[in-house]
Amino acid sequence: MADIAQPQALLTRLFQCAVAAADPLVVVPPHLPPPPKGRSIVIGAGKAAAAMARAVEDRWQGPLEGLVVTRYGHGVPCRRIQVVEAGHPMPDAAGREAAARILALVNGLSADDLVLCLMSGGGSALLVEPAPGITLADKQAVTKALLASGATISEINTVRKHLSAIKGGRLAERAQPARLVTLAISDVPGDDPAVIASGPTVPDSSTLADARDVLARHGIVAPPAIAARLGDSWAETPKPGHPSFARTVFRQIASPQQALEAAAALARETGIPPLILSDRIEGEAREVAKVHAAIARQIARFGQPAAAPCVILSGGETTVTVRGKGRGGRNAEFLLGLALALDGAPGVHALAADTDGIDGSEDNAGARLGPDSLARASALGLDGRRLLANNDAYSFFAGLGDLVVTGPTRTNVNDFRAILIVPTAA
Repeated sequence: MADIAQPQALLTRLFQCAVAAADPLVVVPPHLPPPPKGRSIVIGAGKAAAAMARAVEDRWQGPLEGLVVTRYGHGVPCRRIQVVEAGHPMPDAAGREAAARILALVNGLSADDLVLCLMSGGGSALLVEPAPGITLADKQAVTKALLASGATISEINTVRKHLSAIKGGRLAERAQPARLVTLAISDVPGDDPAVIASGPTVPDSSTLADARDVLARHGIVAPPAIAARLGDSWAETPKPGHPSFARTVFRQIASPQQALEAAAALARETGIPPLILSDRIEGEAREVAKVHAAIARQIARFGQPAAAPCVILSGGETTVTVRGKGRGGRNAEFLLGLALALDGAPGVHALAADTDGIDGSEDNAGARLGPDSLARASALGLDGRRLLANNDAYSFFAGLGDLVVTGPTRTNVNDFRAILIVPTAA
């Protein structure tokens, strides 16, 4: 158990292991379909899309063409598949142009052709083609309001699907009669195919009424064109059993649970028992932090539900209701909430980061903390409670020099949280 002498080094290794478990170069090749008689068209969207496209190119036998769209800074060089970079989390004109080109690529195909669709987290914002009558500005306004409201990713994507000409199964409609195979890296709690990148190639069980309810529940007043769209029964998305899905196959090739299990295996190798809480934790980041802190304290004090040393692992996607004007994504906000809840509890160290390398819209993946974090912050004049109230967790951890900065990882299985509890002297 020498690793507990360097707790932050161990936590960093666990995070790196979780990210590596979802590396497209590793997870894509085993799931590639055989080449078709006709054309092979590769399309895709998400933070892992470019790396997934590269993995296809490296293994594909025969002619290949296509286009994928990824977030700015997440591209990789490809030879036969074009990579377009666009805006995330706010959709932009580059994403709209890429979506239009993807629709054009799958139009007019035959039953002998194959469409290989590469989907990953972030695809909802990157693959933007507003439904008729809706402008890009309309979608941007609703997206901004939803992101600030504390809505879950499932709620946000329920709305997105009903405002799109490509999401919510619409892409499958356009690709028929070609065979359509989707390879997906899941970043959503529960791994629902209809939520990953807003499910452009799978049936949608959510409804227009569900989308209206999301907006109402979060107090969001939609632009007139969007309100009209959500009230039009002809605008409903294709449901299970629709003929558009007769020749479609969906394969999930990586998930948050797989990443957690990889980190857990590494922890065991070092002699530290892991405790996986869940791969689908949702809720307000600072409130989720309080629950994690309570579990850590229970372990430290009573050895329940596990004895120290041990490491708590969890995944999923928390939310942040923006009330302040500070900086910081949900992982930094979680970690600052955790620090305040632990209040310097001895023997507890933690790391929280997004596996895509970007916490919200910041330049860090997340942050780390130790038992001395609050004391060090106080000595620097950093008031954790005031900064949390202003949604400014980034400034707290930047001041301590404890941001986790990886740059884009070009994969995405969502949040990774690890809390290491080590024995302390009585």
